[in-house]
Amino acid sequence: MPEILNKMPQEGAHIFSPTLLREYDIRGIVGDTLGEADARALGRAFGTFVRRRTGRDTHICVGYDGRLSSPALCDALILSLTDTGARVENIGLGPSPMLYFAVKSRQADAGIMITGSHNPADYNGFKMMLYGEPVYGQLIQDIGTLAAHGDFETGAGHAGTIDIQDAYTARLLQDHTGTRPLTIAWDAGNGAAGEILRRLTARLPGNHILLHDEIDGTFPNHHPDPTVDENLRDLQKAVRDHQCDLGIAFDGDGDRIGVVDENGAVLRCDILMTLYAREVLSRHPGAAIVGDVKCSQVMFDEIARLGGRPVVWKTGHSLIKAKMAELKAPLAGELSGHIFFADQYYGYDDALYCAVRLLNLVSAAGGGLSTLTSHLPVLHNTPEIRFAVKESEKFALVPRVIENIKAAGNRDLTIGTIDGLRVSGPDGWWILRPSNTQDVLVFRAESHSADGLERLKRAADSEIRKTGYGLPYSE
Repeated sequence: MPEILNKMPQEGAHIFSPTLLREYDIRGIVGDTLGEADARALGRAFGTFVRRRTGRDTHICVGYDGRLSSPALCDALILSLTDTGARVENIGLGPSPMLYFAVKSRQADAGIMITGSHNPADYNGFKMMLYGEPVYGQLIQDIGTLAAHGDFETGAGHAGTIDIQDAYTARLLQDHTGTRPLTIAWDAGNGAAGEILRRLTARLPGNHILLHDEIDGTFPNHHPDPTVDENLRDLQKAVRDHQCDLGIAFDGDGDRIGVVDENGAVLRCDILMTLYAREVLSRHPGAAIVGDVKCSQVMFDEIARLGGRPVVWKTGHSLIKAKMAELKAPLAGELSGHIFFADQYYGYDDALYCAVRLLNLVSAAGGGLSTLTSHLPVLHNTPEIRFAVKESEKFALVPRVIENIKAAGNRDLTIGTIDGLRVSGPDGWWILRPSNTQDVLVFRAESHSADGLERLKRAADSEIRKTGYGLPYSE
């Protein structure tokens, strides 16, 4: 039994649905696996967890996204946090990075963001952090165990509201150094970044075309996931129609970025990372820069060429943050759009801040965004291809694929298992891994040729079909 428990099960114990307690957060379907009772239980469990970690009365910041269910979940959470003696500051509606900023700038002990991130509108959940570290993995399971035992601290806490939007916007602008006015299209996807985006662009030079900046938890225009090309079509059209230098999109809670160049071509976030790496390594020569297993070889090769130390790590924003802190890396990122700056910033994933840093680079380049990528080799790769699997089978499928490939004994293939499966061979590489946030497997492949990419996809599909699933070739 974890050390955070002091007693045997008590009255008020709460059992979370087993699908709620995920690797990086607590997330589920509102009215099905997630409700206000879960928010109340989490408030008491997390408040107790933080109090026992710090050994004192605690200061906790709370924020929420634009989903219809978020305000009620927020109210239930805050009430229960105060029951544990916590002093709670409610920062209100905004993106997840604004909550992270509140914790850092106000030196709070912890924070909770109510958000469903990029999931469909009927999802919601809770991202948790301590001042100096993310809350993920076993810590989330420990909090679930604490709730199941009802072993809660009690106290006379209190809650208040604060408006931190101007302070957060000012911090984003603090590192803006661009001097050339740019024409930029922005797509907030009706997500929680909309209001901050308005404030930010009002103070940036240039011409700004804002799309879907009204915060609307039903997401009436398109799904707020910028890693899916379909969701970038409005942005691409705006870039072409207004002859923009680039276009920038955000996910539902503003911690993931999507980018297109002046021609409407999508820049995957691993290529975006190569642009940031040049600037960061000029200030931190030889530093480690972390990327997840789905990132292109182009990114890792470019980091090495620039004198950095490329590090391949597991997918997951909390896992990347932890590795980044361990290596004291000034920059890290994932293909999914989470990019983390410890260079001049706090080391968490903030898409609005990433946008500001990108504007600096484009402004200095003297042309559109493509002028910064023209020197990179052109490889053929897929985006992240996600296909649905049964939740009960998700984590067992990849080991089965690994066993089958090893049994075949193909000496031309190298098998990596740092996070799921990565198969490398003469044509390039492909990966397969279970998502920790959705009931899907994630596939990506990369080759030096179009024919090679097709061979990789066929080979991967052949192996995956042995498990009863297959790649959606329509992707």
